[in-house]
Amino acid sequence: MNERLRFILSDIRKIAVEEGVENISLKSISNRLSINSEELMIYIKDEKDLVSKVLEFERNSFIAIFDEYNFDEMNAIDILMIVSHEIASRYYDVTPAVSRSLKQRFADIYQDHFQKRLDFIFEKIKINLQKGIKQNMYRQDLSIELVARLYLSRLIDIHNETIFPPNQFSFAVLFEVMFDNFVRSVATIEGLNYYETKVKNFDWQK
Repeated sequence: MNERLRFILSDIRKIAVEEGVENISLKSISNRLSINSEELMIYIKDEKDLVSKVLEFERNSFIAIFDEYNFDEMNAIDILMIVSHEIASRYYDVTPAVSRSLKQRFADIYQDHFQKRLDFIFEKIKINLQKGIKQNMYRQDLSIELVARLYLSRLIDIHNETIFPPNQFSFAVLFEVMFDNFVRSVATIEGLNYYETKVKNFDWQK
């Protein structure tokens, strides 16, 4: 994705999160971000294309976390903590709050985006479980496929605004609680001791 377009999309997502996606249009973007409409049309053809690119930016921002860190030799619990920290620190770029708001108006684009995001997370959770079991951080009796699917089901649940109204529960808080519950449900005694030692001084926001 073009770097200029990434910059524009990052600003668009910040406005959408803070003021609501209904305030986003090509005309308002041009005015709010002081971008020439002709330049904007180079990158974004119409409103549907805008939505598609905003959601693609969200996925790419999440994937970038895994590209920027070398997780190969790292402790499985450390990996989860780093990813959770990065999600919190890149809130505007990765929060699903924007994509949820687009679900009704652009159902086909949203569903494609949501499935791609779930597929990526599913594969990363399976890898993390395999690593954690090998390192004795996670229990040997775990069914990797089943636990990974249960993790996805919880992730889907925290997207449900009926169960977790956004004005009462922020995604960052929900994700942190889900993460904590996940580690405690799969960790060995050694893994749990390691996690509790690490989490005492861990700042999720910095």
